[in-house]
Amino acid sequence: MNFVITSLSAGRGVIGICPAPGRYGDFAADLDTLLAWQPALVLSVTELAELDRIGAESFPDKLAHAGIEWAYLPIRDFGAPEGKTLAHWPETSQQVRATLDKGGRVLVHCFGGCGRSGMAILRLLVEMGENGAEALNRLRVVRPCAVETEAQMQWALHL
Repeated sequence: MNFVITSLSAGRGVIGICPAPGRYGDFAADLDTLLAWQPALVLSVTELAELDRIGAESFPDKLAHAGIEWAYLPIRDFGAPEGKTLAHWPETSQQVRATLDKGGRVLVHCFGGCGRSGMAILRLLVEMGENGAEALNRLRVVRPCAVETEAQMQWALHL
């Protein structure tokens, strides 16, 4: 498999979805692809241990060096936000939506680029006023594996 960023419009901006850089073995090349996509903000919804496992522990520093904002909301694999992550969602959502409102590009990733990242994007699209079913269909056109579990679907659609 290759590191691929797929994207869709979100308000005035663009939101992208992808796996964690380094997931398929080449962190440096994946980082180059990510930087070429030119996100203003990257939202990581993976756990730091997952990034460490694939040699991407320097990812937040690399983004900062490139002048890219980084938001971090750790969610366990196949899970939905809970605890501190759930408490920080409103602030993070506002940050993402503000970037999109300015016509910016936001990249969301988890480990595989499917469940957790798809869940976060679906929630954002619904918070931005899209119908849940239509937003899910639009998201799955570009990333068919988006949102993997019932818990993720319930969290994404429950406002």
